[in-house]
Amino acid sequence: MTMNLNKLVRASIFTSLAIGLGFSLLMVPNVELITVIVFLAGLTLGVSWGVLVGGTAEFIFSVLNPFGSGLVFPPLLLSQVISMIIIGAAGGLMRPMFFKRNFSTRRIASLAITGFILTFIFDSLTTLSYPFSVGFDWPQTIGIYISGIGFTILHQISNAIIFAIGVPRVVKHLA
Repeated sequence: MTMNLNKLVRASIFTSLAIGLGFSLLMVPNVELITVIVFLAGLTLGVSWGVLVGGTAEFIFSVLNPFGSGLVFPPLLLSQVISMIIIGAAGGLMRPMFFKRNFSTRRIASLAITGFILTFIFDSLTTLSYPFSVGFDWPQTIGIYISGIGFTILHQISNAIIFAIGVPRVVKHLA
């Protein structure tokens, strides 16, 4: 990652935006904007900067979360940070596909699917961090995973909608 002052400033803006928007929607269950902001950082700045923004933003947001710091349960914190690193990298890798001024219906649908899948990855890693870290057996782990599906599906659907609406509107001003 070459140190480019312009990209460093943009990465800082994306990071602070992700953290600020994360806190602004803290009271709204299953709706968040951190994922889409981290994805947009990768889309705009490339894989390495997306990774940096994702890891940094999620670490700060989780550690400073007033509902419980991520420092209390390090396996969860690690899974959150790794998930956002994946999302930032995915944005960079998908730049050729989604960094366009115009979006067809097919491309918007692809964005919705992308948001859904990336959120599924985040939800799966964070949900499984507890049973794996405390040594639950496979049936207990599956039970915990299934018991949270209602919440995770709502999160995935909301992010699919956020990606489909938000990414084209932001990217047309950046591309």
